[in-house]
Amino acid sequence: MIEVELEATEQRILDAAEELLYGRGIQSVGMDAIRTASGVPLKRLYQIFPSKNSLVEAYLRRRDARWLRDLAQYVDTYDSPEQRVLAVFDWLFLWFNEQGFRGCGFINAFGELGATSPAVADSAKAHKNAFRRCLADLVAAADAPAWLTDQLVLLAEGAMTTAAISGSPEPARHAKDAARTLLRTAHTGIAPAD
Repeated sequence: MIEVELEATEQRILDAAEELLYGRGIQSVGMDAIRTASGVPLKRLYQIFPSKNSLVEAYLRRRDARWLRDLAQYVDTYDSPEQRVLAVFDWLFLWFNEQGFRGCGFINAFGELGATSPAVADSAKAHKNAFRRCLADLVAAADAPAWLTDQLVLLAEGAMTTAAISGSPEPARHAKDAARTLLRTAHTGIAPAD
């Protein structure tokens, strides 16, 4: 019973932290704001997360797991390997349309703290590497050459940043169009020029 209560309290803290840290930025949010938003006393909050850094790391770990899971579940609804590659960009379009979308939480966190927090830098790198592996698996399943992976990663990452800055989900559609062209090129056997 105590463990269930601890988990529920931890989830309330992480829910509040994610909303505030993603919505307003890591450096602009203090532990008092997270305490207020979560309804968890400050002493209890610090018992669960001894520092703001430990809370930020937990927030990023949870966001990483959920983001990758949601992407995989969406892509898995498509049958053909080529559709599954392109579905990544459809999923990005849906994400970009979510209320409160502010871009990639890992790009944002790295931009804020990557130079001063090795843990944040490592979390961002691990997330981006996991996303790249996901795309590499999709590219391999589509029987496309490995060089396509890095190009698709750049399209997706560029779409994330452009959508956040522009406030429009359309970069996902533009990236999907470019990905479709790259897939066609990849299947012709013509490698891109150096």
